Amino acid sequence: MTQPEMLTIGAFARACRLSPKALRLYDELDLLRPARVDPDTGYRYYAAEQLEQARLVAWLRRLGMPLARIRQVGAMEPPAAAQEIRAFWARVEAETAARRDLATFLVDHLSTPPRKDTTPMTGTDLLELRYAARTDIGLVRAANQDTAYAGSRVLAVADGFGPGGAPASTAAVEALKFLDAEPLTAGSVLNLLEDAVQGAAQAVRDIAGTEYGKTGDEVTDDIGTTLTAMVWTGSRLALVHIGDSRAYLLRDGELFLITHDHTLVQSMIDEGRLTPEEAATHPQRTLLRKALTKSPSPSPDLRLHDAQADDRYLLCSDGLTRSVPENTIKHLLTTVPDPDAATAALVEAANANGGPDNVSCVVADVVRTDGGAVNRL
Repeated sequence: MTQPEMLTIGAFARACRLSPKALRLYDELDLLRPARVDPDTGYRYYAAEQLEQARLVAWLRRLGMPLARIRQVGAMEPPAAAQEIRAFWARVEAETAARRDLATFLVDHLSTPPRKDTTPMTGTDLLELRYAARTDIGLVRAANQDTAYAGSRVLAVADGFGPGGAPASTAAVEALKFLDAEPLTAGSVLNLLEDAVQGAAQAVRDIAGTEYGKTGDEVTDDIGTTLTAMVWTGSRLALVHIGDSRAYLLRDGELFLITHDHTLVQSMIDEGRLTPEEAATHPQRTLLRKALTKSPSPSPDLRLHDAQADDRYLLCSDGLTRSVPENTIKHLLTTVPDPDAATAALVEAANANGGPDNVSCVVADVVRTDGGAVNRL
């Protein structure tokens, strides 16, 4: 029988563009074993048929894929491997989106003259918020685990879960309220907001460490909260988001979703494994991939939004978005001008559709003032 063509480790390294050092490491990790090892010298030999596998490893390393995951991909049939690579890259893009937004802001901030929102504005240039918050238990739940808050600078919605969900959502929002105390600039608000979220995460961990986090003699990790919040600087809103509560912008009659759900089904939509229609009825549609829990919290989404007069923002828990179609939400935001009345109409719509969950919402309007006081509801 004809022996397969064998290549020395040096020749194989040149052919597949992996270094001999890398090949030795991949052998040790059981990622790319040589076809033969000389029993006397320990010298490695590779078959020509292994070149395709080696090149795949090299390409995946260039993508930044971890070695453990490359091992999984290498064991798959080509169609499944292609899907796994697609899923990996979708996650990379999602995880770098927030850093890309921050980099864009820093380039803009450092490359242009100071904006008006870095100093107090006067006269007709002044923009302020008119706002209202509302939370409701709904028609099915035994308790309300949501928290909603609206202040002169801080807007927030949190949706708690688990035996300590209500105190967890309250603690997360309370950790942000100090940002209401003094004027903020666009140059400092993201850092302050990130610090505040770290405080919120610690507050949730503290709640999970109390009697709420115990089932009998065991400690449970099933306690946490989502958090979607915005902080007003005078002409910009800094957004922080983790979980599946949402933020919307109504501008010039169009409604825009400005957050991205951190759920299992949304990641499957991003990866092309589910359609939005399929996700709506998926049995794991409420399973979160990111939230504030007892475990170390993953990075939240952070970004800045330029505000315009007549903008309307909605922050809401999924008790609204899972009960009320988006076109109905848009209609109510468009036709009910008063923020307090708008929150009441949104809650009423959720309960009219069965009220299967707690529902919370914050509506905030960006208004132009003459430097005087604005009526807040």
